[in-house]
Amino acid sequence: MTDCPILVWMLAMNREYSQKEYDACYSVVKTCVEHATIAYEPANPETFRQLMANLLPLLMMRHRRVPRSKWLDKGMQNGKHWIWEATDSRRQTPEGIPPEGFMPSTIGIGYHLAYQRSLCGIAMVQGRQDKVVNIGLGMKFIGVEPNGVPVAAYIASFAHKLTTIERQNIAPELGDEVALRRLCTLLALKAAYINAIGEPLETFDWARLEFDAAGKAVRCDGKPLLGWDFRVWRAALGVAHRYRMIDEHYQCVCAFLRGGETTLVFHETHMELESWVQFIDIDQMIKVLPQLTT
Repeated sequence: MTDCPILVWMLAMNREYSQKEYDACYSVVKTCVEHATIAYEPANPETFRQLMANLLPLLMMRHRRVPRSKWLDKGMQNGKHWIWEATDSRRQTPEGIPPEGFMPSTIGIGYHLAYQRSLCGIAMVQGRQDKVVNIGLGMKFIGVEPNGVPVAAYIASFAHKLTTIERQNIAPELGDEVALRRLCTLLALKAAYINAIGEPLETFDWARLEFDAAGKAVRCDGKPLLGWDFRVWRAALGVAHRYRMIDEHYQCVCAFLRGGETTLVFHETHMELESWVQFIDIDQMIKVLPQLTT
């Protein structure tokens, strides 16, 4: 799996943010992320999640030591994005057409952003531009929403998104903890694939997809799904809410159309993740904000 290496960065929104921090993030996104349309609503945590997610490509390119003036963020009609590094210092025109003399490299970086509750992330892959677009990130908070809902009722509310085999694999007799974790894994897997192909999560028929983890089989419309690389892991966060710390767990999945045989790999230890998944928090992002615009 050395061809088209995958890298994931996960940002823990592990504390509340200040007005000053919100304004600083909003200013950077407004200046450097031309395609992002985020409402200025400091009291709305959802807009802060959107801001933090849209800062991740800037952070990633800064980590690669590529100045903002040396790359273009290109978008497709279905919302998929990829980055071109340039040999000319001029930026993309408002019409989305590279200016005359702009020479993008033959290597691109495809990426996808996702966020939920206290976690946001970016999955990225580098390779030929036409080979890196189909990458997606899925994440699902492991817990019932809203709080207090019985696990069985919560699982039943997602029955329309699952196949018969999947519903059997999360049967109530497994116990609430196992059944809930398996449900969240399935939902994260499906979200990652749907995001990777650029379809809207709201309108795609999730039951078209079937993930049989026991049999290591992945199907779409009853037929084997070929060429996909699925990587599954769990993120554990400590989130400060006012005067107490709350533990939150998320099931995370990266899906990438690599070609060849479809693989479904569960990464259970930190050692399995440390070479390609990086974890940061709000403080680390705020610290580097001044460097992201240069």
